[in-house]
Amino acid sequence: MSKQDAATPSSAIIVMGGVSPDVQLAAALERDDVFVVAADSGAVHARSAGFVIDIAVGDFDSIPATLLEELESSGVRVERHPVAKDATDLELAIEVAIREGADVITVVGGHGGRVDQSFANAFVIASPAYAHVSMHALLDSALVSVVHGGGGVTFVGAPGDVVSLLPLHGDAVGVRTVGLEYPLHGGTLAAGTTRGVSNVLLEGEATVSLDVGTLLVVRPGPESVLSGNGELQ
Repeated sequence: MSKQDAATPSSAIIVMGGVSPDVQLAAALERDDVFVVAADSGAVHARSAGFVIDIAVGDFDSIPATLLEELESSGVRVERHPVAKDATDLELAIEVAIREGADVITVVGGHGGRVDQSFANAFVIASPAYAHVSMHALLDSALVSVVHGGGGVTFVGAPGDVVSLLPLHGDAVGVRTVGLEYPLHGGTLAAGTTRGVSNVLLEGEATVSLDVGTLLVVRPGPESVLSGNGELQ
């Protein structure tokens, strides 16, 4: 598969290591104009999903040496980092995607069975440092979208799909929802609250926005594809 303009992408997919994502679902995310970054052993999953990898990044402590050699010989850009480093491979991959021009990023992959990695992945994609990026993730079977203050996300699904709104880094203020069974009209989801857990999609589309703070919009296990602008739907 050829890339139309891989040097200046607007959309990027980051494939992580750990638990393998649903290959068919992950493969549905790639388009010709999507830039693909493999984070360490995420290269294994990227190959399984049929992705054309543009850059591989990480300390490469968990990738087969033969695959790494194959990537290099096929022209994939490989960026090596020491094992003793101050950032996870996912964080390094996000920085690469932004450096390459992505303003829509979709992270695909799993936690490898470690709960600390799961928490770290959620925190890093919701970092205020990435508030200028439209950030989404397919983490195991869950679809996650990050919404920062002043922004919002619109998504589609089936009536009855579960949607949870989780505030991070403090209170989420001025939360507004359209299309959910339990609406919010400018309310506050306080840090640590479970008030936003297990809301329900009423029809085929919903919107979540807020004025101040950060929200994770989590949909556990719906079917999904990338929309025309590169965002998870």
